[in-house]
Amino acid sequence: MSIFKAYDIRGTYPDQIDEAIARRIGAAFAKFLGAKTLVVGRDMRTMAPSVQDAVIEGILDQGCDVLDIGLASTPTTYYAIGKLACDGGLCVTASHNPKQYIGFKLCRAEARPLSADFGIPDIEELVRSGDLTPAAERGKRDQVNVTEDFCDHIAGFASGIAPMRIVVDYANGMGGHEGPKVFSRIPGLEVVPLYEELDGTFPNHEANPLKESNLDDLRAKVREVGAPLGLAFDGDADRCAFVDEEGRTVHADLITVIIGRGMLERHPGKGIIYDLRSSKVVPEEIVKMGGRPVRERVGHSFMKETMRKKDCIGGGELSGHFYFAENYFTDCGVLAGIMVLNQLSKEGRSLKAAADELRRYYGTGEINFRVDDKEGKMREVETRFADAEIDHLDGVTVTYPDWWVNVRPSNTEPYLRMCLEADTPERMAEKKAELIAMLGEPI
Repeated sequence: MSIFKAYDIRGTYPDQIDEAIARRIGAAFAKFLGAKTLVVGRDMRTMAPSVQDAVIEGILDQGCDVLDIGLASTPTTYYAIGKLACDGGLCVTASHNPKQYIGFKLCRAEARPLSADFGIPDIEELVRSGDLTPAAERGKRDQVNVTEDFCDHIAGFASGIAPMRIVVDYANGMGGHEGPKVFSRIPGLEVVPLYEELDGTFPNHEANPLKESNLDDLRAKVREVGAPLGLAFDGDADRCAFVDEEGRTVHADLITVIIGRGMLERHPGKGIIYDLRSSKVVPEEIVKMGGRPVRERVGHSFMKETMRKKDCIGGGELSGHFYFAENYFTDCGVLAGIMVLNQLSKEGRSLKAAADELRRYYGTGEINFRVDDKEGKMREVETRFADAEIDHLDGVTVTYPDWWVNVRPSNTEPYLRMCLEADTPERMAEKKAELIAMLGEPI
């Protein structure tokens, strides 16, 4: 399988990505952008320092200067790209993937992401067969520390947070590098940390908060210390998951509503972006708040570009990415946590109470099916429900007054992914069984 993905470059080390490939990727990235200066950061994975050095060497080969920000989360790298004078940049990271993975998240100027729609296929072509002859004059590498500035910037969003004790699971990832610095700047906020030490071998659990079992330690600690909520970050800290005082997961679409309230109070009438897998409670609540619901396909590159085009102040994806126009239109897990604390403190209620109020519909969550003929199966779904409202923003979405389903192809695997929601549990169970009969047994 190719290392060049829909939203980034990612693979196992050293068989798929090694220092030689990293150097070519760096050269291709600089050449594609025609860049004069690029920002480069890296996460805490064991191979990240040598891979970062290699990708920087490739950039320098093309006569492009590098602002090396060293150990940095993906949100910190985005901040540096947005803040510093540069033509773009990248973070050496494999996000939530297991310890044997490494990769690159790439941006052009203004922290606008590269993707399969723009940039990544061109870089792939250059890496595989392009002319990457070194420039006559090599670029220079400068060390720049932006961590404290980033932490000041993110902590500056805290507003009226009530004194409280929360639990934060850093999963031995990059949240542990910057999260404690940010939270320590908020008066009255006490953090009970889990797995704060940076460790690219992930000795406690995978740094993937979408996998429910990875939240078990957080749930237990929240109940043990009587915390009102818990936060969990992924490996590069651009995502955040939430559990309430009972240890129950509060899914990201409901968090988008909670965050959206504060955003729209400060910026009335702006758009709030959400992905098409989200509960229909999301657009309903955005309209109630006087905002404009903006529905988009899955993927951070699409969300960020549409935010700019449609004047959105922020929003979220079901995957736990939350987006902030006030933070260079990028996603940041720690900032998402702060925004939720702001809003709950203002409303004077718990995360459980805020979330329970929004649990008006009954959803399956995302279910995966291994399907060889993905297009054929989606056509079958569309034919079966031809009397519904149908759209093709991402895969096929079928909407009736009392239920809806989205079936979309994975960008990287031979899977179809299904999300279904209904007004009653009985209707949800009925339609779920009908779709499973069409798509096969879930994996």
